[in-house]
Amino acid sequence: MTVAEELPSGTDPAVLRQTLDEVRRVIVGQEHMVERLVVALLARGHCLLEGVPGVAKTLAASTLATVVGGTFARIQFTPDLVPSDIVGTRVFHPSSEKFDVELGPVFVNFLLADEINRAPAKVQSALLEVMAERQVTLAGVTHPLPRPFVVLATQNPIESEGVYPLPEVQRDRFLFRVRVPHPSAHEELEILHRMSVAPPAAERVLEPSALMALQEQAEQVSVHQLVADYVVRLVMSTRSPAEYGVPDLAETIEIGVSPRATLGLVAAGRALALLRGRDYLLPDDVRDVAVDVMAHRLMLTFDALADGVDPEQVVRQILHTVPPPLVVWNQNR
Repeated sequence: MTVAEELPSGTDPAVLRQTLDEVRRVIVGQEHMVERLVVALLARGHCLLEGVPGVAKTLAASTLATVVGGTFARIQFTPDLVPSDIVGTRVFHPSSEKFDVELGPVFVNFLLADEINRAPAKVQSALLEVMAERQVTLAGVTHPLPRPFVVLATQNPIESEGVYPLPEVQRDRFLFRVRVPHPSAHEELEILHRMSVAPPAAERVLEPSALMALQEQAEQVSVHQLVADYVVRLVMSTRSPAEYGVPDLAETIEIGVSPRATLGLVAAGRALALLRGRDYLLPDDVRDVAVDVMAHRLMLTFDALADGVDPEQVVRQILHTVPPPLVVWNQNR
């Protein structure tokens, strides 16, 4: 049985290509970012977009929310923000002489945390329960968030004044950290032609119920034991480099990636496989998402940071050294 035959009516994987195409009507270039955003949705993961101002990070997140449907909220993170501005608080009403719970703007399907590194640590930590458990606890009462729920955050890596770098524990909650580069000269010209007259508007392609059905289908993508073993070897090579053929990284990596990276590699790989029209996971799917899943979870040594070592290059060195398995699937099974 093919993937399309297993899906409920109206949730054929082909609609994922339509979703990508609809986002690309608005976003010029940035193919990698757009694809990773869709993969994050399918994998039930949160995505951190990192890039200089003006490269369409916010526009991509809001456009994707429009195409997929569901509720959407944007929070502009600022230094004077407090946790209750995000998750909600209790408000006393003199007329009834009692406290009522006022839920915050996180109770949506798509939450855009714009310039997340501008808010202090106490505000960023308010998102930990939201991102991990998809719930909010106020006055001892737990309030579940809508389904599906995804946090799309943006941050500017070049600013150092008035910013609070994300702590490791919060970076680990993001499935992806995607770097968004400047557009090429050809893309810049296309931006000028497309956006200077009547900017295109995205139309809805999916519904939240259809997205959840596709998420469940992504979780059913088959994972061969050899591919699972390859994922574990990639993760373990960041913790014990000498045992996995990269001894020179022992002086570069302070702490390897967490078990969330193991789960994230499989979840993101499955989602990418479904996006590519397959119901089985290949090592190439894992390799394609490895940098975005693992790099932001690595903690480098002080000397490596002083030398300007890029975590993404570390992950690419691991991918180059740790051999992938040869897996042959029966296409007609």
